[in-house]
Amino acid sequence: MFFIGRCRVEYLYSTLFCACNFPFNTIFAGITSMKKKIVVAITGASGAIYAKLLVEKLQQLREQIAEVTIVMSDNAKQVWQFELDNTDYDKLPFKIYAKNDFMAPFASGSARFDTMVIVPCSMGTLGRIAAGTSDDLIARAADVILKERRRLILVARDTPFNLIHIRNMATVTEAGGIICPAVPSFYSKPQTIQEVAMTVVSRVIDLIGLENESYRWSEE
Repeated sequence: MFFIGRCRVEYLYSTLFCACNFPFNTIFAGITSMKKKIVVAITGASGAIYAKLLVEKLQQLREQIAEVTIVMSDNAKQVWQFELDNTDYDKLPFKIYAKNDFMAPFASGSARFDTMVIVPCSMGTLGRIAAGTSDDLIARAADVILKERRRLILVARDTPFNLIHIRNMATVTEAGGIICPAVPSFYSKPQTIQEVAMTVVSRVIDLIGLENESYRWSEE
């Protein structure tokens, strides 16, 4: 069920389209099934495994995706190497843009990227987005996604949160962003670190709007 202002679209549909047999459902299904254009930003917070697993999952779901692009901060590369003991970020299967490359297509709303995921999202990055600084490609792209009323997902990775962090989360949420903390779930009984991390990545995939097989509560 969707809303336009205070008007429920299901009622609007009934009023405007039912009488003339308009194929609204067919058109709406086509719109919602359009392939996604996704920006993945990787920052210097701990949790490089989340970025690695998300990129791998997006590669597996390529049939649902029109385009994936990646931007990484310098700190993100250092954290990746330290936590994962490799430099495989140089071998990621999607195009990578430098953190200050404002010629990247997703630096403008005209490129029509519909989703941006920042994973993991440092508190510094969160603060810059909340302040609207646009001082690098990650902050600029996030600002673009928000101003175009598209989907921004911040996989916040820090603990504990101070009041500044919480207020910044509230600001981004009020602007239309989604705060998805890197908080694993355990009801799927994960057995490895990778399986634990995948409980977060699976939620991110759901938030992007991609079809994905994962553990669902109370499903066989």
